[in-house]
Amino acid sequence: MWSERDLVLSLLCAFSNWYNSSGHTDEPVFRSAHANTSDGFQGQVELFTREMQVFMPPRHTRVLQVWPILGFLAVCLIVPVILAKILTRPQMCQETRYILLANVLLSDLLFLTVNLLSTCLNAAGVLMSKWACAAMLFLLMVPYSSGILTTKAMVLDTLLAVLVPLRYFALWPVSRTRRAIIAIWAVSAVLPTGAVGVFLWYLSIGPCSLHLCSFPLLLVLIVSYHTPMQVTMLLAVAAILLILLLVFSGYVAVCCRTCKAGAWKGERSSRAKGTFLTHYLHLFLSFCPVLILTIKLMLYCHHGVLDLRSNLWVSLVLGNVLLVLPKALAPYLYGLRYRDLREALLTFYGLKSTAVVTL
Repeated sequence: MWSERDLVLSLLCAFSNWYNSSGHTDEPVFRSAHANTSDGFQGQVELFTREMQVFMPPRHTRVLQVWPILGFLAVCLIVPVILAKILTRPQMCQETRYILLANVLLSDLLFLTVNLLSTCLNAAGVLMSKWACAAMLFLLMVPYSSGILTTKAMVLDTLLAVLVPLRYFALWPVSRTRRAIIAIWAVSAVLPTGAVGVFLWYLSIGPCSLHLCSFPLLLVLIVSYHTPMQVTMLLAVAAILLILLLVFSGYVAVCCRTCKAGAWKGERSSRAKGTFLTHYLHLFLSFCPVLILTIKLMLYCHHGVLDLRSNLWVSLVLGNVLLVLPKALAPYLYGLRYRDLREALLTFYGLKSTAVVTL
C-alpha cells in the first residue's frame, strides 16, 4: 500500500506538469515533486491541497464515484440471468440475435467490472506503476470496443433480415456469426494497443513514476496538453463516432423499409415503434459521451479555452456517469424487449404471477 506522501507526490507531479505546460504562469509555481527538504515538501502539499480542493471538492467527487457502483449492481442483477438463459437453451444459441445480444451484455459486464475496480482503487488512493495503469486502461478499452463493434453487427444482422429475408440464412448463418464474434474480440484487442503504446511512451519520458490510474484525471492532466495523446484519442473517438453513425444510418434504413412494407400499421404498430425507440434511445446515450469527448479534445488544442475546473468536472461526469449509463441500461432496454428473456427474468425473481384456475 502506498503512503500518503507518495499519493500527494503523484498528484502533485501530474498537476504541476499541467499547470506549467498550460501557460498559466511564466515561472513554475510548483517545484519538483521529489523535493528533498521537508519544508519545501510541506509548502508544495499545502499549495497543492488548496488548489485541488477548489477544483475538486471531495464531497462532490464521492457522489460521482457512486455511479460506477450503481451501474455495476444494476447490470449484475440482470445480465447473469440473461446469459444463463441464452447459453443453456440450444434454440437460442442457434439464433444470431441472441448470440450478438449475449456478446454485447458480456462486453458491458466486463467493462463495468473493470471500471468498478478502477474506481475503488482510485477512491482508496492506490498508486500504480505505468505498466499496471496501462494494463488497466487496456482492459477498459477492449470490452468497450467489443460492445461498439457488436452493436454494429446487430444492426447488420437486422438489415440483412429486413432487406434480404430470403437469403438471410445463407448470408448470415450461425457459424459465421460465431466467427464474427471472434473477429470482433480480436479487433477490439488490437485497436487499444496504439493508445496504450503512446501512453507508455509518454510516461517513459515524463518525470512522474507514481500514478493515480484514473481515466478522468489522465484525460485532463495528460491528454489535454500532449499532442501525440490528443491525436491518438481523436483518432479513437473518430472511429467510435463513425461506427455509431453507421449504426444510426442502418436503423434509419430499416425504419424506412419497414414503413414501406406496412409494419408500422395496424396491430404491429406499437411493438415496431417500441423496438425502434429502444434502439434510438440506446444510441443517443452512446452518442452523448463520444460527442462530449470529441468537443473536449478539439478545445484542448487551444490552451486556455477551458480552465482546469471545467476540464475536471466534465471529465469526471463523462467517465463516471455518461460512459456508465448506456452500459447499465442496455440489459433492461434489450433484455426485457424479448419475451423469452423477460419471462426468464420474471420467473427468476419470482415476479411472474401464476394463473389461478377456478372451478
